[in-house]
Amino acid sequence: MNKDDILKRNNVVILGDGEKTLLLAHGFGCDQNMWRFLTPLLSKHFKIVLFDYVGSGKSDAKAFDTNKYSNLDGYAQDIIEICDALELRDVTLVGHSVSSMIGLAASIKAPDAFEKLVMICPSPSFLNEPPDYFGGFDRSDLEELIDLMDKNYIGWANYLAPLVMGASNNDDMIEELSGSFCSTDPVIAKTFAKATFFSDSRYLLPAAKHPTLVFQSSSDALAAISVGEFVTNSIPQAEMKLISAEGHCLHMTHPEELESSLIDFVVR
Repeated sequence: MNKDDILKRNNVVILGDGEKTLLLAHGFGCDQNMWRFLTPLLSKHFKIVLFDYVGSGKSDAKAFDTNKYSNLDGYAQDIIEICDALELRDVTLVGHSVSSMIGLAASIKAPDAFEKLVMICPSPSFLNEPPDYFGGFDRSDLEELIDLMDKNYIGWANYLAPLVMGASNNDDMIEELSGSFCSTDPVIAKTFAKATFFSDSRYLLPAAKHPTLVFQSSSDALAAISVGEFVTNSIPQAEMKLISAEGHCLHMTHPEELESSLIDFVVR
């Protein structure tokens, strides 16, 4: 696949012209528009590369391949291809939620493309595996969530959106997230959902090659503080910044709280 095809496939958009480059990777059920609260704060300092995963936003849905995208490696490969197409090196990848692990996988496979990682509300596994690890959900809970996608897709979106965004946050943001879920083709959404909620990336954490900053929400229904601490403690060069907030989307609900720590981390 040539450069232009890759950039079209993932609807790549470039903002700003700073010396350092940030690659922003959105989470499940979202698209690059979800970064709009953070990009004005960052584009004054950095070159910003935005993209949509295949099947999300304005990406080329015709490029969707169930086999490729049924596990996180397929998404990581697309990130590497975007970096290659733009000849990016020493990038800081900012990943939200599942993209923290996708970005980690990409950085291990193509270490020269990256310099640092920023993880916003990461989880290496959403599954509980007592007594050693508590990701937050029993397998039966997640299987019911996936089944609901088949039975009542709109109901699934309306249930999940306040859980992800945080019920106390702006109703418009909750509605926007629910709408984003609903705008994704159900087959594509279910494939990404299963890859997101049933993957286990814990084995990748000790293999991380780059300095990493973890942003952890103080009240996150999807990734508790203990999960953020597990990620931080398992990555060789990691630090955690706890944000007093509810929800899993700090880049949307609390962008100003992320701004200074993120900038300081990238430029140091």
